[in-house]
Amino acid sequence: MLNKLYMIGIDIGTTSTKAVLFERSGRIVTQASQGYPLHQPSPSVAEQDPEQIRQAVMHTVSTVMSKSAIDPQAVLFIAFSSAMHSVIAVDGQGKPLTACITWADNRSAKYALRLKHELNGHELYLRTGTPIHPMSPITKLMWLREEQPELFSRAVKFISIKEYVIARLFGDYVIDHSIASSTGMFNLEQLDWDPAALKIAGITPDRLSRPVPTTEILQGLLPGLAEELGLLESTPCVVGASDGVLSNLGVGAIRPGVIAATIGTSGAIRTVVDRPITDPKGRIFCYALTDKHWVIGGPVNNGGMLFRWVRDELAASEVETAKRLGIDPYEVLTRIAEQVPPGSGGLLFHPYLSGERAPLWNPDARGSFFGLTMNHHKEHMIRSVLEGVIFNMYTVLLAMEEQIGRPRQILATGGFARSSLWRQMMADIFDQEVVVPESFESSCLGAVVLGLYATGHTDSLDIVFEMIGSTHQHEPIEAHAKVYKRLLPIYISVFRSLESQYEAIAEFQREEAGE
Repeated sequence: MLNKLYMIGIDIGTTSTKAVLFERSGRIVTQASQGYPLHQPSPSVAEQDPEQIRQAVMHTVSTVMSKSAIDPQAVLFIAFSSAMHSVIAVDGQGKPLTACITWADNRSAKYALRLKHELNGHELYLRTGTPIHPMSPITKLMWLREEQPELFSRAVKFISIKEYVIARLFGDYVIDHSIASSTGMFNLEQLDWDPAALKIAGITPDRLSRPVPTTEILQGLLPGLAEELGLLESTPCVVGASDGVLSNLGVGAIRPGVIAATIGTSGAIRTVVDRPITDPKGRIFCYALTDKHWVIGGPVNNGGMLFRWVRDELAASEVETAKRLGIDPYEVLTRIAEQVPPGSGGLLFHPYLSGERAPLWNPDARGSFFGLTMNHHKEHMIRSVLEGVIFNMYTVLLAMEEQIGRPRQILATGGFARSSLWRQMMADIFDQEVVVPESFESSCLGAVVLGLYATGHTDSLDIVFEMIGSTHQHEPIEAHAKVYKRLLPIYISVFRSLESQYEAIAEFQREEAGE
């Protein structure tokens, strides 16, 4: 008889795939990750190799199984989390005809504008919950149909990266309601493909995967794969949901008034409601978690990737110092930023280096430093970048508050939650207590909690509260909060005044890049 039972959560992210092996109690036994590149040869392109990602899934799962040396019979299930908004065109044999076109790809920008202004896009948003933006697969399909018609006609199906991986594992094309609800083509009330949306995209339902609940269970790994993974062919696979909604679940942000603030490569502010809710102004998304749990919020393009940009482009000497001392370069940069008072001496950074989703929903938005003087130095610029990311997150929360009121609790998660400086910045800028749950791998934990619910091992998602604790709590520092309250209106006024100029500079950049 088996003494312990285990679960594997798999998170297919933008920069890496992680597999985490949990005990039934929620304790992490071991984990593995494998990165892969995001190809960005020009400002509008952001693609990945779907085969590299599939191989990363295989590698990470087999690694946690071999490292742990557990009996495959002790694995209750595997459960998936995945980034949203990707599109891969595949042929009749499931072979990719395109790269994986990610959420960050902006080549469909003009089609998003057409959808918004000419094709009644707002009404479509109200039915589907996906804001009109080039991230959305419906706009990617419009672009493919118009600009690569031969490829578009050859494609048998258009799928996301999670659908690609699952099809290669089980030979079945399924899409969970969560990933489907981020396509701009899924009717939230009907829980099925929206006919008007498909007409705009130029496809029929058979060219998409079969929608299934996030709790759908697949069994019967294709021959040979179980051995490669270290699992049994009969190991249940819970299809799972998107990384964003599962992150909320994984930090316990599933009760009314509780907000999850996540900053990884990108970022988001999200909360759970009990029915689909959309915004009359079209500023927030609404994605499925289960039929009784819906997640609303706003995603931002520019999160931790900007700290990486600072490291790579502004901090060569600091990186060398870190290497010499044998410490993480980010730790050096954080120490430098801590030397600068809150507000960075009036230097504001608008973090739109990759365009922006919420709150602007403008792929042409561009980053800027504002207020730069001769009295500012590199350390001011480093701190202002970190502050700019949090300022931007806070403007998303302001839009959400119109729907749900002021939150009663903020839970912070993602890579930034490891930084005490960033955590305190969030508490100061939001002027509210910030709590960091124990699990940094929130999407993987959310996947296995959903898996326990799907497989009947619990009758409530509230079991998550038995599996997490808190590691840090930060109260706002009154003097810091006053500084940020003074700067916030200026921050908002600047990006609003630049809105008409974003399009002009973005068009110039596209011409220079030969797009």
